[in-house]
Amino acid sequence: MIDLLTLGETMAAFRMAGPLRLGGPAHLSIAGAESTVAIGVARLGHRASWLGVTGADEPGELIRRCLRAEGVDLSLARVDPHAPTGLILFEPRVGDRTRVSYHRTGSAGSQLAALDVPPAFAADRTPRILHVTGITCALGDGPYAAVRAAVGHARAAGALVCLDVNHRTRLWPARRAAAALRPLVPSLDLVIASDDELSVLTDDADPVAALLAAGVSEVVVKHGAGGATSHGGHGSLHRPARPVPVVDTVGAGDAFVAGLLSGMLDGADVVGRLERAVTVAAFAVATRGDWEGLPFREDLALLDHDPGSAVR
Repeated sequence: MIDLLTLGETMAAFRMAGPLRLGGPAHLSIAGAESTVAIGVARLGHRASWLGVTGADEPGELIRRCLRAEGVDLSLARVDPHAPTGLILFEPRVGDRTRVSYHRTGSAGSQLAALDVPPAFAADRTPRILHVTGITCALGDGPYAAVRAAVGHARAAGALVCLDVNHRTRLWPARRAAAALRPLVPSLDLVIASDDELSVLTDDADPVAALLAAGVSEVVVKHGAGGATSHGGHGSLHRPARPVPVVDTVGAGDAFVAGLLSGMLDGADVVGRLERAVTVAAFAVATRGDWEGLPFREDLALLDHDPGSAVR
């Protein structure tokens, strides 16, 4: 059985050493919110599957190679010979602030469709958790239909359905995101959002209460450096962020999700899930790259040692 299924677009990622317009060296890797979660969950010892489309090109092969090397199941991923793999560019601007540029219009990832979904819910591979994001929904009618189909299949199969709002203003405005995501709310078990993303899902003055009243079992709100709070039948529980030197905040939210879902898969209580989530996020912000610094299970205790110590 698959522990986690996620679907979306993964891109070839260029990380610049300085402003893009000045040229200079760049580091080539891969990036995608959903694949970062899949990698994080796989490194923590679970079976994760990524459903997506890449181009029949070298950037696509880089993505497939990286995900296979990280132990992510790609048996349902598809190669589109007629569309290129998307690109994402990161350039440092001020301090730890990074500017992101996308080149994904007409990309292979945007060719994901509802017909790609049913094989992921075959009897021998139905996932325990389905994780979807607002990013995939923003990529076009096909990817949005794929998310709708996946949520429907997951509900029918009894899988837990998790949505990370992950609103990207460069992909779509809040009103379009709201129109697409709000119909999903009655089918969600877990909602993850930052403080400013809750309004995408509801206009209610108390968005958490409104989501819980709509049938969501748990709402986890990420506060960035302020940690995170889980709301549900258990009340509201807060966990501060783990203090680490901040190197790169890109991918921290997805790392948080990976830790949270890993805790769920292990049957941890709310406190344990939040603890793992903020721990995995700390590894992400203390290293460069979306996913490269994500911990393996044996690494989780490293942050319990004093800063600057050598673990021998």
